[in-house]
Amino acid sequence: MEKKQFQAESKRLLEMMINSIYTQKEIFLRELISNASDAIDKIYYKALTDDKLVFDKDSYYIKVTADKTSRTLTIRDTGIGMTKEDLENNLGIIAKSGSLAFKKENQSKDGHDIIGQFGVGFYSAFMVADVVTVISKSLYEDSAYKWESTGAEGYTIEACEKDSVGTEVILKIKDNTEDESFDEYLEEYRLKAIIKKYSDFIRYPIKMDVSGKRLKEGSESEFEDYQEEQHVNSMVPIWRKNKSELTPEDYDKFYAEKHYGFDKPLKHIHISADGAVVYQAILFIPESTPFDFYSKEYEKGLELYSNGVLIMNKCADLLPDYFSFVKGMVDSESLSLNISREMLQHDRQLKLIAKNISSKIKSQLQSLLKDEREKYEQFYKSFGRQLKYGIYSDYGSHKDVLQDLVMFYSSKEKKLVTLDEYVARMPEEQKYIYYASGESNERIEKLPQTELVSDKGYEILYFTDDIDEFAIKMIMKYKDKEFKSVSSGDLGIEVDENEKDTDAEKNDNQALFEHMTSLLNGKVTHVRASKRLRTHPVCLSTEGELTIEMEKILQAMPNNPNVKADKVLEINVNHAVFESLKDSYEKDKEKLNLYTALLYNQALLIEGLPIQDPVEFTNDICKIMV
Repeated sequence: MEKKQFQAESKRLLEMMINSIYTQKEIFLRELISNASDAIDKIYYKALTDDKLVFDKDSYYIKVTADKTSRTLTIRDTGIGMTKEDLENNLGIIAKSGSLAFKKENQSKDGHDIIGQFGVGFYSAFMVADVVTVISKSLYEDSAYKWESTGAEGYTIEACEKDSVGTEVILKIKDNTEDESFDEYLEEYRLKAIIKKYSDFIRYPIKMDVSGKRLKEGSESEFEDYQEEQHVNSMVPIWRKNKSELTPEDYDKFYAEKHYGFDKPLKHIHISADGAVVYQAILFIPESTPFDFYSKEYEKGLELYSNGVLIMNKCADLLPDYFSFVKGMVDSESLSLNISREMLQHDRQLKLIAKNISSKIKSQLQSLLKDEREKYEQFYKSFGRQLKYGIYSDYGSHKDVLQDLVMFYSSKEKKLVTLDEYVARMPEEQKYIYYASGESNERIEKLPQTELVSDKGYEILYFTDDIDEFAIKMIMKYKDKEFKSVSSGDLGIEVDENEKDTDAEKNDNQALFEHMTSLLNGKVTHVRASKRLRTHPVCLSTEGELTIEMEKILQAMPNNPNVKADKVLEINVNHAVFESLKDSYEKDKEKLNLYTALLYNQALLIEGLPIQDPVEFTNDICKIMV
């Protein structure tokens, strides 16, 4: 019998494919089962147009059989089978796919699709097998043929005996090596796990002879081993069922079975799209944050299926980073796969699905916010930071998508509020959306800088996450209202009579403030009379875009850029401390130096900033006590 050689290009492709195209050897079983499913699909297609052919779905199945003694693994199907010419064309020329040719000849819109479009999946078998034998009998011929190959060296084809239509692929599993065990591909539990992982939703039964133990007939204590043929795949995925058939418990069970998380999902989204791109999806909004969510180890993405076959465990392209907390899966017949079916071509269909999914997620979150506020706040405590990162990233290009979903603690409401709720409550004369930044709500409430804004009856948003101010800088305006820190130099609040008196004090004591500024040279840009302080003697404010909280965050970064906010030391001219300052300026400059250093260090402490010389500070306190 003559051994035929693969074409030179095919030989090189086979060698490359075995060694590099597939990242996991277990993929071979997915490929062979998918090919078997395609073979049954082809009979189904023919039955649609051939009145002589009756498609009885119960008669079609795939059988996986392992024999440890002979070290063989057999995948048998009852599909359309192959002629000698088919074997020559489809298996003798690598990357020529019979499925692709069949698909072009038999376009159908009934929802079934042929996914074996590249003709290389079959050859993944050589990753685990020394010899691959294919025995096939075509629906259209009485003769059967055997194709056999040991890999790149070539193949043989000869006539053989086979009773029924269909194909058997027999793998002679490799012997174990020091680096790798191939025995696992003969183990029942391992084969079942691979089928469950990749081929659970193939629409035809996948059968295996499954071992078990049972009581011997007539005995109450003696057990016997037995084997029983079982279906090991689910066949009908939950996402292809009508939503009306499913209960919330069904979705929760699916979430748990797929190991999307140890929590329960707050909400699910079931999508069946039939338009420019056809796909089904089930998405989940989790209840709690995965332990590694805010770490480099966290991997975002949705499970991706093509016609019920798992293609990727994590398809990151289906989710934007700001919705990376979403779990779930997508199944589509419209995607263009590459030759290994492990990665996607970055095509128009994928982008359309991703865009639609993002829109659905936002709509669900808005619905949750509107109709189930308590659940949304629970979600926001887990993933609100991610939404704010989304606003900040990519130079604010996603702010329109996310700004209505973010929430901040309110000085008035004493709970989380949205920007829309804040703006709706603003008095007519209020010019800005005011915010204050700090480590906690409790610390912010005590900040001296909040006094004027609070006295005016204006609501203040509390920013306690390190990303908050950076995100707000990207939004810039919300419904034509700009954001303003309570520490900003100009708060945009009308001057009343008391503040006019403050301006007069400033003019009368300009020399004092200039002297204090010189004492704090390099630490503050200047010292001035405060318009915002009511009961506190001193505070720091800032000029420019960089605030003190932003400075603290930037200073804490590993690649510390050493940028600093332009700080202003503000003095409450209506406080008793100011009288001491004026008196010491006139009578005792040494004491003024002491008071200036103390007030500056107090302002730093209020802001949570480090004091440059703690020993000197404590000595200064002792000086005023004696």
